[in-house]
Formats: sequence, C-alpha cells, structure tokens
Amino acid sequence: MAFPIPQLIPSSTTPYNFPLLNLTPLSPLSLNPKIPSSTPTPPPYLNVLHHSRRRKATSHLRCSASIPEKNHSTSPNSEDDVTELPLFPLPLVLFPGAILPLQIFEFRYRVMMQTLLHTDLRFGVIYTDPVSGTAEVGCVGEIIKHERLVDDRFFLICKGQERFRVTKVVRKKPYLVARVAWLEDRPSPSADVDVDGLANEVETYMKDVIRLSNRLGGKAEKEVGDLRRNLFPTPFSFFVGSTFEGAPREQQALLELEDTAARLAREKETLKNTLNYLSAASAVKDVFPSSSSPSSSS
Repeated sequence: MAFPIPQLIPSSTTPYNFPLLNLTPLSPLSLNPKIPSSTPTPPPYLNVLHHSRRRKATSHLRCSASIPEKNHSTSPNSEDDVTELPLFPLPLVLFPGAILPLQIFEFRYRVMMQTLLHTDLRFGVIYTDPVSGTAEVGCVGEIIKHERLVDDRFFLICKGQERFRVTKVVRKKPYLVARVAWLEDRPSPSADVDVDGLANEVETYMKDVIRLSNRLGGKAEKEVGDLRRNLFPTPFSFFVGSTFEGAPREQQALLELEDTAARLAREKETLKNTLNYLSAASAVKDVFPSSSSPSSSS
C-alpha cells in the first residue's frame, strides 16, 4: 500500500559531467573543473557531485512511495534495542555526522515537527526512489537548529546520528512511524585487516582526486590539507560516503555495510575508478588543450 512521503527537491542544480567530491564538512575546496567534451562519460555510479554552495540553501519535501512492512526475525538486535521512530523517506542518504538542511511545509510533517520540537528532536531519514523503492536501513537525523517560517513552515538543520533498520511499520497517519533496531559496525572477520592503514589509503586517493580535479579546472596547484582530521576509521568511512553525492544507491550500499573495513575498501575502489577517469580526462585535455581553454585558440 502506498502512502504520501516527502521528496527532497533541490533549490538549485549544479551542472557536472564527471565524478566529484563534496568535501564541505571538512574542506572549503571548490571542485568544478571543466573537461573537454571528447572526454568519455564515467560510469553512473561514479557521479560524485560537489554541492558546497547548495549546503547553505534550503530544500523542500514532497513525494509519495511505499515502504515494505517486514518483520526481520533474523535481526541480531535484541528487543531492548528496538524503539519507535518517526520516518522521513527521502531520495537521499544521510550518514552519521553529516549535516542536512530541510524545509518542511507539508501539513503532516509540520505536525511531526511540532511533536519533535517538544520531545526528542530526532527522526529517521531513509532513502527511497521510484526504481528500488524504500530502503530498510536509514540514519537518525537530530535537529540541531530550527526556525519557524510563515504559515507554520520550518527550516531545519539536522545532523546524522545512529543508523537503524526498520523492523516493522506501526503507523502511517498522520505521519510514518516504524519500529527500528539500531545498527553498529562489527569487528572485521579478518584479523589481518589493517583498518587504520586502509583509511589512510582512502584519504590518499581522495587527495589525488582533488588535486587532479583542481588541475582540470585550471586552479592553482596547492597542497591538499588533512581530510581525515584524526577521525577513527568508522566515522571517517561515513564521512567519505557522504561525499559521494549524486550516487545515492552507492551511498545506501555503504550505509548498510556493518564492517568498517569493507566500507573503506569499497570507497577505495570507487575513488580509484574516479581517479582513473580523471587521469583519462587530463590526458585528453593535454592532447586537445584548445577544447577546454578558449584563450588557447587566439
């Protein structure tokens, strides 16, 4: 059975033609290189967008879809770890530690906000799209700042907290409420995995992508700062996943992993593929500089 749920409608659009990183949480770098039109198109799952300016803009909620009502008898969580949580199914993925701005104007969600602002300030953000449907794993968004607008609309700044898995939908009106079980990363099954070393490798790939992106964009060469900033491997893996905007299904797959090493390994592979693509784009630019530099034709 379908029921109305929100959809995030960006307040602006950012043109792009190759994978980029959104490093807003830790870096002010702007990555908007222009690539020659002859550059091959990257695989869809590598469309990692940069939205540093859009982070300051508001977004709107409106949509309809459905969520499966399933009981997961094989859930590793005990009954003590299960709680009820109001949900926002959205066409985006929220990671622990990430910041999400929202503008609420639908009546049902204004009702939800009225309740949350007098109680827990926490709700679940869960990914949905018309093709794959609504995911069962999401992330808690905690309201850290809010402003009441005209007509009882709300502007919210939320921060990602714990991950959860929906175990059962308990109510659909006036807004969606589900029973959820909390998720935490488990120790890697392989004792030989150097998780901290893997995180450092991922950071190195990110830096290389930024450098090459800046070069393609004609920006001055400069040293890329510390992206990890002393984060432990697990929160760093969530930060890396949050930079893969424009590839929500890949982000959802990363969010659902319960192994930090596996998540970092997958992110490393994505960044490696992105770097290979950018290297090819750089080679095309070197061979055909006039296609990307108007001044070179004079």
